[in-house]
Amino acid sequence: MARMTGAKFFAESMKAYGVSHVFVSPSVANLALAEASALGIKNIVPHGEKPTAYMADGYARATNRPSVCVAQSVGAANLAAGLQDAFLALSPVIALTGRKTPMEQYRNAYQEVSHFGLFDPVTKFSGLVETTEQFPQMLRQAFREATSGATAPVHLDLQGISANVIMESEADLKVKAETQFTKRPAFRPEPSPEYVAAAARALASAERPIIVAGGGVTASEAQAEVVELAEKLSIPVATALNAKGTIPENHVLAVGVPGTYSRACANRAVYEADLVLFIGSHTGSQVTTEWTIPAAGTRIIQIDIDPIEIGRSYPVEVGLQGDAKATLRRLIDASEAGDGRADWVAHVQSLVQEWRSSIEPRITSNAEPIIPDRLCGELTAILDENSVLVADTGHAGIWVASMIDFNNPGQTLLRCAGSLGWGLPASIGAQLALPDKKVVCFTGDGGIWYHIGEIETAVRCDVPVTIVVNNNSGYIQDKGGDDISYAKVPGTDSAELWRFNDTNFAALAENMGALGIRVEKPGEIRGAIEEAMASGRTALVDVVTDPADGNPPERWNPPA
Repeated sequence: MARMTGAKFFAESMKAYGVSHVFVSPSVANLALAEASALGIKNIVPHGEKPTAYMADGYARATNRPSVCVAQSVGAANLAAGLQDAFLALSPVIALTGRKTPMEQYRNAYQEVSHFGLFDPVTKFSGLVETTEQFPQMLRQAFREATSGATAPVHLDLQGISANVIMESEADLKVKAETQFTKRPAFRPEPSPEYVAAAARALASAERPIIVAGGGVTASEAQAEVVELAEKLSIPVATALNAKGTIPENHVLAVGVPGTYSRACANRAVYEADLVLFIGSHTGSQVTTEWTIPAAGTRIIQIDIDPIEIGRSYPVEVGLQGDAKATLRRLIDASEAGDGRADWVAHVQSLVQEWRSSIEPRITSNAEPIIPDRLCGELTAILDENSVLVADTGHAGIWVASMIDFNNPGQTLLRCAGSLGWGLPASIGAQLALPDKKVVCFTGDGGIWYHIGEIETAVRCDVPVTIVVNNNSGYIQDKGGDDISYAKVPGTDSAELWRFNDTNFAALAENMGALGIRVEKPGEIRGAIEEAMASGRTALVDVVTDPADGNPPERWNPPA
């Protein structure tokens, strides 16, 4: 034990846990940040609490390591809102906030609202730190919670509006990093052998099995095991959007992303399967097309580290509670190789080829204005094994799921779990975490407007992220529904809900010190993005696309 301030303890603990960056929305924990800076930890200051959380989330997902974000008391509600995406994506983010002292509580203190109800829905654990002596125990607990079991954000509420009571007080403190909890998964539990054997028998008996790999595969880094099992048993593989890249999409067993953000071939293949092996998937509405794919009654095997997820949406024939990587290794070892599914594999690949033939004219289109399909085709050609693609939600997520191929092992996708505007800040966090990778943010004008000020943050912090904007001057995803509703009311114009002013985002980026390139012809797309990625600077490529032809292909739905 040594006598030290909470600030010094925080800084030395961050160093011991391998935290390289702290994402902070001022003004909070200034002494702690100074101590961290003295140890070589970089403090990154965005323009608001939500992007602060988003950057930490991008950092955590890129590395599978816990990240840290900090906000003062008045910003706690905004920080909690920013944790929603991390929570939905099971990302190991640790959030620290200040909280006014007990004598200031329940007395209408300036800028203060209760934090209890704010963080409970978006964290795995939320706790109060009342004294500096308590800080070590709670900080270690935060790292344990964030990285073990079903990982998720964690929140610590520190006494003092800017956490000042905890950070500035002295106590006898011991810095002890539990290194097991510096990366997820901290533990790799395995299922009982009898359940593994039962799963192997069920897979062997199926005529038309398919694997659906989810985010748990990504968190466990189990991509190689998924491919090994699939190849050993001749089982096609579909991937949830947050597991895209698990199998190269030019692999003979790859069928693409199923669900509401999907390829028609993937939905059809999963629907036609007689057994579905879900690996690390929550089987939620998006990946199952509102729980219609697979159909009710399909045989299900489900692997998940969290036992409460097994059977949540589909009754299981066999449930395997365990880490994806460890469980797949046991299942591979317990399974006999077989090649008796040639007809099924050939059929699934015919669905894939049918899909590819249908989209080929659009991804190679020379239409002017540019159609987004062509932009997606160019991104497929540009992105390699050293690339990290960070995708916003909405149309950006659908375009990535359906029209961009990941054909190179090692390619990484970080996808927004639902909060439009997440893409830009998250890509900055990812680029800071992975300085040797080329991080590309793919968003639309609807997404970039949310946190466009973070271009300045990237420039100020020398973050060479490349931002590609599908700029069609509006919320095109909303246009169809808006048009239908407004057509029922004479004299109204739906454009008031979805149409934006035409904006030159390249010029805005240039004004903030970034490289800005505006693209209006399809033949200019590839050169512009390659120039941006090679520049070594924060760069934005503003691709002007056709708002009249801006919708992705419609998803395939089961017959009514």
